[in-house]
Amino acid sequence: MSAAGPDNFRSGFAALVGRPNVGKSTLLNALVGEKLSIVTPRPQTTRHRILGIANLPEAQIAFVDTPGLHREGRRALNKAMNRTAAAALEDADLVVLVVEAPKWLEGDDLTLARIARARRPALVAVNKIDRVRPRERLLPYLASLAGRYEFLAIVPVSALKADNIADLRSTIAAHLPVSPALFPAGEVTDRGTAFRVAELIREKLTLELNQEVPYGIAVEVERVADEEERTVVDAAIWVDREGQKPIVIGARGERLKRVGRAARLAINELLGRRVHLNLWVKVRENWADNARALRQLGVE
Repeated sequence: MSAAGPDNFRSGFAALVGRPNVGKSTLLNALVGEKLSIVTPRPQTTRHRILGIANLPEAQIAFVDTPGLHREGRRALNKAMNRTAAAALEDADLVVLVVEAPKWLEGDDLTLARIARARRPALVAVNKIDRVRPRERLLPYLASLAGRYEFLAIVPVSALKADNIADLRSTIAAHLPVSPALFPAGEVTDRGTAFRVAELIREKLTLELNQEVPYGIAVEVERVADEEERTVVDAAIWVDREGQKPIVIGARGERLKRVGRAARLAINELLGRRVHLNLWVKVRENWADNARALRQLGVE
């Protein structure tokens, strides 16, 4: 598998951490070359630890996408997301701090303090450089980053445009421990089909609903069954208040139909075959504050 040979092949976990909405999920997808994490403009779209594996001639990198670190709200969901991100950071061989050029906000301070407390080796991926005009405006920002922490490297990238992604991959690989591959060749993620299908449905819901149902939506896939010429998926959309149910369904069911169509096309692409998708909207009062519900939905 390795052109580098067993004596200098490198392998390990690289955690992508940062405040919400800096583009960690888009970056994971670009680094792995496949859509594993859902992406929306809404902060805190990522709720789970998502593993994505990149196999290079000289290394295998197990990237870990994490929820954005943020000041905890009152909800159990927010606390669980922060615990997930902190645990991934502390368990990683290398931390990749993802920041948005040319900004440095309170959430970046919070994340950097976590990295320092964990005493993990870290480098910076400076994302969204395609938005910085003229490009020379980056230089003082990069210099300021160098003064904040003893980073192993500072790599400007655009996850959206896939700009400088290969350089970031090789920089990360060079700082991983010498080790045989941790995962079989060809494995891209440790997440199963049901999880990935549920996330695609949640992505389409989030894009459709925009601000109307803030964080009270979850998706649970109840059944994935292969029939002769198609795959049947049954999924429940959980809302945490009765009043949210008609918002998700929409007038004459049109909103739910739009979500279903968009999700079905995405699942078709994921599975490589025709999909029949059944969606139901169900109410579970205050699920985002219920530890048992969070465990059932895989957030904890």
